[in-house]
Amino acid sequence: MAIGDTIDVNDRMQTGYRYRLGARPGEDFAPDFKPFHTPKQMLEMGVFEGKYMNDCTGEFPAEWFENAKLADAPDPKLNYFGVKSRQPLAVWRQKGWIVGPDPRGWFQWYCRYWLGRRLPDIDAIQIRRWKAFARHAGQIRANCEPGDIFCRPRQRQALLQWSYDPLI
Repeated sequence: MAIGDTIDVNDRMQTGYRYRLGARPGEDFAPDFKPFHTPKQMLEMGVFEGKYMNDCTGEFPAEWFENAKLADAPDPKLNYFGVKSRQPLAVWRQKGWIVGPDPRGWFQWYCRYWLGRRLPDIDAIQIRRWKAFARHAGQIRANCEPGDIFCRPRQRQALLQWSYDPLI
């Protein structure tokens, strides 16, 4: 995939959506957006109980899914920390967490941003949300002994799902 390429989206949650890549994959991020993991790394480590993007693999690079932990039904054991870590999409919608043309939420936005899609207004909102999520890292630092990766596993799993280092 390269600058100028057009991506057509046709999956269970979105059909007929099309976007153009305006930046190089994995590069040219906003200066204040420094995710710790790539989407590929996150999928390999185990996020969203394996039930997040398994019907939209055609939109993203095939190598992202070669070692991804995916499932037909949500399975908390597939998460890096082995804990339940997500709320139903209906809750996300109710709370206003679905922003712009990404019906699956922040991680879908991040995957598309990583590929090179740029939507300045939406990007600014999502980057602000990502920055605000850092408070969970502060709670882990304040309440866990250094090196105790089993302390607060749900918060650590959530940090991973927002591309923060969960092993802080």
